[in-house]
Amino acid sequence: MQVPCNEAPKPLFALGKMLYGAAMVYVKCYVHNERAFLEEHKLKIKQVITGIAALACVSTAAHAQSAGSFYATAGWFHFAPQDSSGPLKETSVGGSPVNIDVPGTGAGIGSADTAGFTLGYFATDHIAAELEMGIPPTFDLEGTGTFSQYGKLGSAKQWSPTLLFKYFFNAPTAKFRPFVGIGVTRTWFTDAQITNQQFEGSVLHGPTTVDTDSSWAPVFNVGATYNFTEHWFAGFSVSFIPLKATAKLNTQAQTPVGTLNVQSQAKITLNPIVTYLRVGYRF
Repeated sequence: MQVPCNEAPKPLFALGKMLYGAAMVYVKCYVHNERAFLEEHKLKIKQVITGIAALACVSTAAHAQSAGSFYATAGWFHFAPQDSSGPLKETSVGGSPVNIDVPGTGAGIGSADTAGFTLGYFATDHIAAELEMGIPPTFDLEGTGTFSQYGKLGSAKQWSPTLLFKYFFNAPTAKFRPFVGIGVTRTWFTDAQITNQQFEGSVLHGPTTVDTDSSWAPVFNVGATYNFTEHWFAGFSVSFIPLKATAKLNTQAQTPVGTLNVQSQAKITLNPIVTYLRVGYRF
């Protein structure tokens, strides 16, 4: 596919089109079969590629990490939750509201790794906007307290597209440029499930489905880039996200009087520290 430079859209319009298309592909893929989704959205994907190619045309005149330049990166995310949780709380039994804490219980979240990518734009020589996305990592839910004997209780995939605004120090032509950033992320979970049948049978007393809430959270970011050439660079960053989540369990409990619907929940503080090692290309 060829995009003539003299037909390229204006930079800001092109950036908006590219980010919108990429975000829509990212968000929708969890509710579609992968093959069916790609067939149905083939035109949208082509439009995203066209937008990226057009951006390359309008940005070739920009100097390294200077106002008006665009960049894309790919790399590896590591999520290290600094987690804690409250006790499992029953909220409804047989349709009747209750408020019963199960003392000594708890759950924790294990660390996870995944591939990621970013798209960014330098509005000035020092200020850049960046969209971070990645393949949703799978987190394991581990029992703590009296639940620790069961080990892994379940798992869930996390989605957390992030918009960052970064301030870069040093001159645009400098090899080494540290930065600080702040932004916002939208986090939600899919494919949440209880995978430990022993826990499901002896503690929850029946088949259980899991639902989680979604939330917005601030992101605090620091890092640095190193420029190998005018176009190629490497970078490393560390982010902290103050994040909480509530897991809601819906159980068809088997009791002496028959099957009862039992609803319970656990509130978990994740507060992950996220590192990102990347290689990038600047247009």
